[in-house]
Amino acid sequence: MKLSLDGRAVAYDLLGDGAAPVVCFTHSLAADGGMWAEQVPPLLEMGWRALRLDMRGHGGSDPVAGPYTMSALAADVAGALDVLGIARVHYIGLSIGGMLGQAFALEHPGRLISAIWCDTRPATPHEGASAWAERIATVERAGSVAPLADATVARWFTDAYPARDPARLRQIRDTVAATTPAGYIGSCQAIMDFDFTAQLPRVAAPVLVLCGDQDPGTPPAENRRIAGLVAEGRYEEIADARHFPNVEHPDVFNHHMMEWLDSKRHLD
Repeated sequence: MKLSLDGRAVAYDLLGDGAAPVVCFTHSLAADGGMWAEQVPPLLEMGWRALRLDMRGHGGSDPVAGPYTMSALAADVAGALDVLGIARVHYIGLSIGGMLGQAFALEHPGRLISAIWCDTRPATPHEGASAWAERIATVERAGSVAPLADATVARWFTDAYPARDPARLRQIRDTVAATTPAGYIGSCQAIMDFDFTAQLPRVAAPVLVLCGDQDPGTPPAENRRIAGLVAEGRYEEIADARHFPNVEHPDVFNHHMMEWLDSKRHLD
């Protein structure tokens, strides 16, 4: 489905009983709402409503000229909630989805009940600036994200995962390749220019931070730091996983997710 936001299409799906509390998902760079396929069934089974949003220029959402900012991406989430008539949500975001989730918590606090931020960072990874610049240059030269697809999924999953589910890996790889250049580059620029470190102690909502123990790009230490900065922060690590623990070990991830949400249901 698509909604109109500022004259552009935003792709989403919203599943579950209309009276149930809403869990809003945002995804990684070069992914889309489909990366949360393993999380939706247990949510629906336990009486939640699941909203998955595609970021601008990702999945089925229209691209927008960049550069993007985390504030603008968070405003897209708030705008989509307005269009859908949803007042408050439990929020789950991974990677850039967790980064813009921090902006959402800080800039739209009245919309947030609780949050799960996964495999993310509290600030721009300065040590990776050259790698980001190289990726942007590659996409600009090719006019496509496809040249980055294989290397991207190699960073996202441990070496053991492809043999376990090659079809799912191929699906995620193809989603990376299909991301619009404008959406990819604009989002990279947002990642290269944010810092919520000093502001995170102002987050009033309870936050669970999850991270794969082998994530090279958004490592456990950075995720622990976020949990330590948030007043009601908690950190949990998922073993034998890189950047997509929700796909690589869905049973473990879903256990943490459902336990957290069930403990926060009284806040709705």
